[in-house]
Amino acid sequence: MPSDSSLLATQDQVLHRLLSAVFGPDAATSALTVLTIDPALSGTGDTVSRAQVAMALNAALFADLLDRVPTAARYVQSVREAGETIGFDHGALRTIDGETGELPGGHQAFGRFLAPLGYEVAGLYPLPKLRMTGRAYVQRDLPETIPQFFVSELHVDQLSEAGQAACASVFGASADPLGEAEGAAFNALSAEGACSFDEAVTALKGALACFGRQHEPPSLTDYEVLLSETGEGAWIATEGNAFNHATTRTDNVAALAEELRADGYPMKPSVEISQNGRVRQTAILADKVVRPFREADGAEVPLPVPGSFYEFITRDIDPETGKLDLTFDSGNATGIFAVTRNA
Repeated sequence: MPSDSSLLATQDQVLHRLLSAVFGPDAATSALTVLTIDPALSGTGDTVSRAQVAMALNAALFADLLDRVPTAARYVQSVREAGETIGFDHGALRTIDGETGELPGGHQAFGRFLAPLGYEVAGLYPLPKLRMTGRAYVQRDLPETIPQFFVSELHVDQLSEAGQAACASVFGASADPLGEAEGAAFNALSAEGACSFDEAVTALKGALACFGRQHEPPSLTDYEVLLSETGEGAWIATEGNAFNHATTRTDNVAALAEELRADGYPMKPSVEISQNGRVRQTAILADKVVRPFREADGAEVPLPVPGSFYEFITRDIDPETGKLDLTFDSGNATGIFAVTRNA
């Protein structure tokens, strides 16, 4: 018998049709057969639920990350070859809480369309060492099986005057990728919890466009200022709001980390453990990417910088609820963020 994931990859299924509209049927099949997909997301027809759009968005972002992160692609290919699937726990992105031109500031740039997809903020996580705050967006319909978003924002007003000026220079004229058509599609999802297939495609393409760099390449001078104060701000300067990492949910993150280290993966040295002991995380160090920088004379120079990465998490059952502990931990997040500083 075919697996649930392979059933959901058939061409008449809504998820497959949505992803095919974004990057073609072959890539859609590849994404849906390597991810563990809740059977509740199956279905055909021309009405699309907010949960289906949410899962399609996550699958597309997952595929995009694999295109940008060779070590992640290597790991996922090994899972595929073993005949297994990925339990996709969450993805993360970084935003700027400051001057961002036409783009809404901080997490609001994403909350405005995550809410119509059924997401709500389930946890607030101060990250004072990073001068950031993280928010966990959980999907209300299928909270354990549709990936969460961990959206962090850098508080520009906590930087030095030079750091604030560099942020204004880099991010102050950001564009907003969402227009009236996308807004109408999200409004339909918000009002009804579902929409037409064409509206779903418009919403999906619009949401995906938000996970990019909405500003011009930074000047080398501004980047160096940011790098001296906030590695996270420097990362956003080159990568924008791209998926910072995707995360596999696994039964024993410590054992898996040792296996991957033995296989030659550049792993984070330690496993982060939450204060309640139920959430454990580690990651492969970020891959290097080459990005353009503007010099004083206007010329562009390409330089290697840290890109995105792949993470692993183990979640235990919360004894008070009898359900999977879907929370995060400020200490864990602070430790995980370091893998883009020393890549």
